Amino acid sequence: MKKLMLNIILLLAATGGLLFAMDPKDPAETNVSFPGRDGTALEAYLAAPSGSGQYPAVLMIHEWWGLNRDTAKLADALSEEGYVVLAADAFRGSVAATAGDARAQLQETPREQIAADLDAAFDYLKTHPRVDPERIASLGFCFGGTQSMYMGTRNPELAGVVIFYGSGRLTEADQLGRMKEAGPVLGIYGEEDRGIPVEQVESFKAAMKERNVDHTVTVYPGVGHAFVKSDTYNTGGAPEKAWKQMRNFLDSTLK
Repeated sequence: MKKLMLNIILLLAATGGLLFAMDPKDPAETNVSFPGRDGTALEAYLAAPSGSGQYPAVLMIHEWWGLNRDTAKLADALSEEGYVVLAADAFRGSVAATAGDARAQLQETPREQIAADLDAAFDYLKTHPRVDPERIASLGFCFGGTQSMYMGTRNPELAGVVIFYGSGRLTEADQLGRMKEAGPVLGIYGEEDRGIPVEQVESFKAAMKERNVDHTVTVYPGVGHAFVKSDTYNTGGAPEKAWKQMRNFLDSTLK
């Protein structure tokens, strides 16, 4: 036991204590930067396949917590499936650890700034040498799902839109903007999500049907909000089924 404890102490000393810094809510380590629409230097996390050549790409948008390790791990997992994944940062480095902090940063960040920063992230991804600019989809979780939805209404260059439990604020056909041009839409929701009633999801589906938007919407039974995480997406049940559904959707849409 003493030898084991000594080895742990030596390992902690060598890694600067990183064994205690792996909480999924910790900030992600960014590895790329690009200019925002207002000239601000924006940072993001880029995950790419190990092979050469160009690949389809996904602009991944985090939950209301901000760009944390949970999002980066999901970006890594998706990149292993043959996609360049850019995990954008909609809060410019702010990462919350509590629901109160998350709510505050969401309320305090101008919506116009969020949209402009995500559009700049798309521009960066489109011009990346490893990316086929004709095969880019948006994908987001929670807050990010809502932002992915909104990107679909304004960016006809998208080849697909994936929404993980984004708030169904788009319930009328005239709110969908250019979504029909942004490729097919995949919506994934939880039946027990107290923040997004199934009736709201059905209204979103009806609006897309009215506008002839190619769409698939699945409401998973027995789960609530934010059920797909870096520690659940490959552990069976609804989270793994939803992740596989998303992956199959991207494969059929972008490959």
